[in-house]
Amino acid sequence: MAAEALMAPGRRVILADAMPSPARKLLMAGKSGLNLTKDEPAAVFADQIAGRAPDPGGFLQVDGRDFGPESVRAWAEGLGIALFSGSTGRVFPVGMKASPLLRAWLARLEAGGVTLRRRWRWTGLGDGFRFDTPEGPRDVAPQVTVLALGGASWPRLGSDAGWVPILAGAGVAIAPFRPANMGLRVDWSDPMRRFQGQAVKGTAIRAGGAVSRGEWVVTRHGVEGGGIYALSAQIRDGAAAVIDLAPDLTAERLARRFAQARGRLSIGNWLRRVLGCPLRVALMLEWGRPLPQDPAGWAARAKALPLRHAGVMGLDRAISSAGGIRAEALTPDLELRALPGTFAAGEMLDWEAPTGGYLLTACLATGLRAGRAAAARIAP
Repeated sequence: MAAEALMAPGRRVILADAMPSPARKLLMAGKSGLNLTKDEPAAVFADQIAGRAPDPGGFLQVDGRDFGPESVRAWAEGLGIALFSGSTGRVFPVGMKASPLLRAWLARLEAGGVTLRRRWRWTGLGDGFRFDTPEGPRDVAPQVTVLALGGASWPRLGSDAGWVPILAGAGVAIAPFRPANMGLRVDWSDPMRRFQGQAVKGTAIRAGGAVSRGEWVVTRHGVEGGGIYALSAQIRDGAAAVIDLAPDLTAERLARRFAQARGRLSIGNWLRRVLGCPLRVALMLEWGRPLPQDPAGWAARAKALPLRHAGVMGLDRAISSAGGIRAEALTPDLELRALPGTFAAGEMLDWEAPTGGYLLTACLATGLRAGRAAAARIAP
């Protein structure tokens, strides 16, 4: 996005990528449909982005205007990509893939004079920027530079935070990276093994004053999925999480169901009659002990079942990361105060947001903002 903002007739723009092929994280996002943005008002959208830029507008401000959901739609459609909004307002390409968008985008950059350099890994500063390349070390001294090197999640895709020592050594303040939009580790008992891979539906999770009604999945290592990711920041920061196994029923109505005589039914079969779903029953037996002794107690436990976990999953499995270049190290145009003429964008910056289109939109917005600010510094 920054390269697109910088390209102009007669101007040489190099897009250096450390990996053999570009935009690997975008392609990974495409495996789940490429959720580009969310169809909601810009102000509501912006409220989901925590740790925004050091100006009143936040990360979505570009040239004094919001680069929000409508802007992303217009940009993607300008590349020839047809879009649709899902039932929750999430916006996807009709083809549910990232590769057609990426091909069209790279073609536009190439037509605009942008040169893509693959396997160029930035290794340090000197008289300019030093890279390890397939042809050996290479120094480049550009008029302006935009860094968009990612955070620290999914390092095998390229965002390995290898840039941190370089910028820290140059006097740039950097907040430590932490996982964001990640799952929770759970040491399951043997009876839970048969449920691994199954989705938990029809529940509500509460943590730190927030509520998530999204689906989530029982995995071999714990719990993951949108319903968990939505609250993962609160849980990571110490909030306890409880699950409502019957969010559409009041405690009183649920207690009346638990008042049914158990008779000769096993506790599992009796709970299945009340809760319906075998997986919700398994979770009650996993996390609900010591088990209640009366209908009101059963209802209370089902409405606030403790989500017992062994901590959050690490950066290698997180969807995104919190932390990065601190706000005070940046000008409002995302220029590094310690390195004039050098700008930063995307997950390098200290912010986080939930999944649902917020991450990609903010990355696009900051890239555009940094690129335009860098272009304005170039001597005519």
